[in-house]
Amino acid sequence: MSRFTLDCFLESGNAYKAALMLELSGADWEARRVAFFTGQTRSPEFREMNIMGEVPVLTDHRPGGDLVLSQSGAILDYLAGVLGQFGATDESERSEILRWLLWDNHKLTSYTATYRFMNHFQNKTDDPVTQFFHARAVGAWKVLDAHLASRDFVVADRPTIADLSLCGYLFWPGQIGMDPDAYPNIQAWLGRIAALPRYKRPEDLMPSGMDPATATA
Repeated sequence: MSRFTLDCFLESGNAYKAALMLELSGADWEARRVAFFTGQTRSPEFREMNIMGEVPVLTDHRPGGDLVLSQSGAILDYLAGVLGQFGATDESERSEILRWLLWDNHKLTSYTATYRFMNHFQNKTDDPVTQFFHARAVGAWKVLDAHLASRDFVVADRPTIADLSLCGYLFWPGQIGMDPDAYPNIQAWLGRIAALPRYKRPEDLMPSGMDPATATA
């Protein structure tokens, strides 16, 4: 058995954050498929593991007993501690990483992921609610692009879990309605992340959450 098991599916940017962290860190881990699009996260069995009904879920098979964690930000913070990579070097950096993790979950991923789901998977492109989420996502992208204008990574002179959290959905520009040319600093930053040793795209790390008979994405 691997040290870590990640319940995930490749269409989830939040799951990608955790999977990318594990892979970049060279961790001993395996992906366990969650059939999200056929309702597995609503099942009693999944809710017993994670009452929130969301992915990713990380299980650390520790000698003293399994530790089960959900929420990508909490997982990234935990992994930075136990793996000793992509974390802070002092309290100032830790506070700044936390600031960007919270901003990501509140401003960037929340709107970007919701827009992507409604637009790309539900085909509700012209719905006013869909367009509202897109407008809010654009506002967040502008903030991130401006922040990256004079720096290579979000917090430090090296990648941290803040970068791995923020990038989760941004490697799908077409699906999130992003014009890459409008955000040159984000694109350059994503290129630096993609150039890291052991980097892999979602489809190379996780199985699909779709029914193979109907999958089109």
